Amino acid sequence: MTLLIGGLLLFIGVHLVPTQPALRGALIGRIGEGAYKGAFSLLSAIGLVLLVFGYGHMQGLGRGNPQLWVPPIWTRHLAFLLMVPAMILLVAAYVPSRIRSAVGHPMLTALMLWALAHLSANGDLASVLLFGSFLGYALFDRISVRHRASPGPLGAAQGGHVGDAVAIGLGLALYAFMLFWAHAKLIGVALLT
Repeated sequence: MTLLIGGLLLFIGVHLVPTQPALRGALIGRIGEGAYKGAFSLLSAIGLVLLVFGYGHMQGLGRGNPQLWVPPIWTRHLAFLLMVPAMILLVAAYVPSRIRSAVGHPMLTALMLWALAHLSANGDLASVLLFGSFLGYALFDRISVRHRASPGPLGAAQGGHVGDAVAIGLGLALYAFMLFWAHAKLIGVALLT
């Protein structure tokens, strides 16, 4: 549990810095923008590795990862459903489109849907810690965006119907890729059994 919690604290803590413009500005002023970005990337990667290994370790512990509740079967179907817009929004964060413009920050919305989907379908302690933490972070960041200038990875780029089609097509392809192959290979949990 220590690895998972440490990884979550490091990864989310680093990602909370941009939500505080004064702190971010002070750090950049002190160490420079290049060093800030390098440290941000390095610490994020370390946090991600720790939380992935910590989550995996807890999943293998049995009694060390107590089942807090047994999710009903319909929550699995809900998770499958929520992941469709999550994948589309994930792609839309990087494609100028009307979807991106309408949602504002599709990456954060995708993260919220991803976390909610997985939180609803998993009732063990490790899942509650992991997905609950990401859901809380994404909600906080989405609210904080209103109080700071943060246009996202594409800035103010606008798109039209073609961008929508690209976001939807690639999002559905990513969903199918995860559903039929990658979730089992990368996460170790086959979704279609």
